[in-house]
Amino acid sequence: MVPLTDLQRIGLGLVGFGLFFILFGMLLYFDSVLLAFGNILFLSGLVFIIGFKRTFNFFFQRPKLKGTSFFLGGILIVLMRWPLLGMLLEAYGFITLFRSFFPVAFGYLGTLGNIPLLSKLLQKVGDTGSVV
Repeated sequence: MVPLTDLQRIGLGLVGFGLFFILFGMLLYFDSVLLAFGNILFLSGLVFIIGFKRTFNFFFQRPKLKGTSFFLGGILIVLMRWPLLGMLLEAYGFITLFRSFFPVAFGYLGTLGNIPLLSKLLQKVGDTGSVV
């Protein structure tokens, strides 16, 4: 387990609340205030977790400028109270920014079956077949 500093714990909380407000804003038919608040919390939490310099370097790398412009432009459009268009731009920017991270995340999800308690649970769920 990697030890976390107090600032990183605060950042995890901010990211969690940011994602909660974004999802809650989407559930409430793209409420622009909740989406804007969630975006601000998410970005500030990211800065707390990895630091300002590393966050800046991540977003403003030459190959990631297209994704960054769509992501930050989407946040700006959500702040201007056009939530549907802003979230579409953000989603495209997010996918473009984290495209190289998705295979790593899916590979990690594939190893979750090796956890003893979870593998037993998955076997029980897989064994309960329905007869149609």
